[in-house]
Amino acid sequence: MTTLTFTPAGAAAPLPRQLRAHTRMELGLLARNGEQLLLTIVIPTVVLVLFAKTSVADIPTPRIDFLVPGVLALAVMSTAFTGQAIATGFERRYGVLRRLSTTPMPRGVLLLAKTIAVAAVEVAQVALLVVVGLALGWSPHGNVLEVIALLLLGTAAFSGLGLLLAGILRAEATLAAANLIYLLLLVLGGVIFPLTEFGDGLRQVLEQLPISALTEGLRTVLRHDDHASLRDWLVLGGWAVGTIAVASRTFRWE
Repeated sequence: MTTLTFTPAGAAAPLPRQLRAHTRMELGLLARNGEQLLLTIVIPTVVLVLFAKTSVADIPTPRIDFLVPGVLALAVMSTAFTGQAIATGFERRYGVLRRLSTTPMPRGVLLLAKTIAVAAVEVAQVALLVVVGLALGWSPHGNVLEVIALLLLGTAAFSGLGLLLAGILRAEATLAAANLIYLLLLVLGGVIFPLTEFGDGLRQVLEQLPISALTEGLRTVLRHDDHASLRDWLVLGGWAVGTIAVASRTFRWE
């Protein structure tokens, strides 16, 4: 005879199961946040079309071949950094993260689930930008796997930076800081204007930024049919490891 028991299990779910469950929840939240998704997808597309079809800026030719890699990097930054930082900051303000803190889920699982959800959104972004770029006459080159690796490493770097910002600042401060950093990196990160336009001293500083490393790496592969430099890989890897490590230690649930 089978004895039934209704006593709940007293242990937390395994970490992989927690990660899968929270990643699904993060994807659902992103899907419901239509305005933010629209901005993160539309802004890079508008930048690509505007600067490809007009002579607003002095850009190396063919303009579209120079712009697409930079705009792909901009899309990663807009979703993984700006969008995620703002959304997470307001989740703290509204008490969502405080409720999650009462569960057995570690901070590392929360941060990783958010990063995976962001990467899923970026797949749609990249697909759209590739289609638009091809329609505008873009001729891509290089190794697809290397491009994917650069995009994933860039996602990790920007995701860590966004979560670090959201984990230590108030929601309003996160909103202001994320938008200001986004605009500064758009102008100074080689997305639209080549880093060679800046003086040697400033250029050496800008080359250490994650947006510059991602942009130059993608441009080297897709435009010049070459491999990204070791410096670009090291800069992206350093930002990814450093920001995620610091965010996992300093992230506050409240």
